[in-house]
Amino acid sequence: MKKLIALLVLLGAVSAAPAYSADDNQGLSFWERLRRKIEMLTPKKKIATTTAVGGVRGAQADAEEVYWKGEAHPQIDADELADFKKAVSLADTGDMPGAQAGFADFLKKHPDSRLRPDAEMALAQLQPKK
Repeated sequence: MKKLIALLVLLGAVSAAPAYSADDNQGLSFWERLRRKIEMLTPKKKIATTTAVGGVRGAQADAEEVYWKGEAHPQIDADELADFKKAVSLADTGDMPGAQAGFADFLKKHPDSRLRPDAEMALAQLQPKK
């Protein structure tokens, strides 16, 4: 009986949770999508979790330490993220020359960044229209 109740609660929680789809970003401006990406990349408070790995049950591990097969996400360092956020905030305030300089500086400081394509796209967006 307990298993049935637990199953019903789980099914209710799953059906009530909003599903994420690639279409969620449709209709958003480039800058809104960039802000969402920054929010996703900003480190969250680490929560200790209990997990089972390699037959060891109940081992304490942080979420970032767990290896998921096929998943390779190079880490973004705090300085890199801070430089990128600074450039985006300059664009948000309307300081387009400052934002251009910020993104150009970001590309010089962090040439191998995961955010490089976004910075290049932002620079293209900030170019004056001819």
